[in-house]
Amino acid sequence: MSPSSNPSRYEEVLVSPLYLAGSNGTGDAGFAPVAHWPHHYLDDGPCQLLVTSPDQRIRIGWFGDDFELWKITASEEAVAPPRWTATFNHVTPAEIVAGLTTALAQDYAASDPYENNGPFLADPSFNWADAVRPLLDAGWQSRRTYGFVDLVSPDGLAGAEIDSYREGPSSQFITLWAGPRGWGTRAEAVFTARTPAHLIAATAAAMASSAPVVRERHMIHREVEHLVTLTPVTPAAAPQGSRAPTPLDVRRTAVTEAVRRAARTPRTAADLRVMAAQSRTTSSARMRSSALAPAAAARPPAASPPRRHSR
Repeated sequence: MSPSSNPSRYEEVLVSPLYLAGSNGTGDAGFAPVAHWPHHYLDDGPCQLLVTSPDQRIRIGWFGDDFELWKITASEEAVAPPRWTATFNHVTPAEIVAGLTTALAQDYAASDPYENNGPFLADPSFNWADAVRPLLDAGWQSRRTYGFVDLVSPDGLAGAEIDSYREGPSSQFITLWAGPRGWGTRAEAVFTARTPAHLIAATAAAMASSAPVVRERHMIHREVEHLVTLTPVTPAAAPQGSRAPTPLDVRRTAVTEAVRRAARTPRTAADLRVMAAQSRTTSSARMRSSALAPAAAARPPAASPPRRHSR
């Protein structure tokens, strides 16, 4: 059997750590927090879907065929240049992007478009640690080198590169990464210098989450598969009230099937015996029903419960 025809390739599994899960090919998780915002489907150009805040100050672009799969910006006005930009490449799990879009949805709900304000336009913090606090709290180690700060996860498979100089407003400030170097294996999220610290922190918190995510097995890159924990998704629990059949249930089922067969073609002695047993059971049930009928009829109709047929 070839790998492509192996049914287990399409088995759903829980993947941890989240930052090595890769993309599932859709942006559903990233767009879910802003599902109520205007959606613009574009036929021309690399951007296939653009979701904007109602006043278009926040723009979330999905570039389905590009290396930089997501481009998210915020501006002081709909026609103004971006104040800051965040990009996520094609390997980044959409659940990490959702950390940012969730925070943006909350910020926009708290803003007043007529006052041209909003937490998503806040000035960046001068303390780089504010932007990566969730990673530090999760035990990621930091190291300073020539104006840069590097953070590395405890397993050494993810990190953050921080430019503490921030030479210009559009310069790269923080890059979050995960996975081995390579086009199909390394996830990257890049934030420019004026990105508010709390928005980067919200993304970092999603990245550091210990919750697994669902993927199909074939979505995990072969060079990453040995670095993650894959747990088959447990089948849905049986509805309450269902139970395993008892020996009595099994016998009843066997008798019912035998009666059905005998009713269709009573050709053998065994079939005739089954039909005789069914006849005796039916006659007994009718006698019990006849004995109970006078008592049931004597009760006042209004107080009578629904009749139950005798077994």
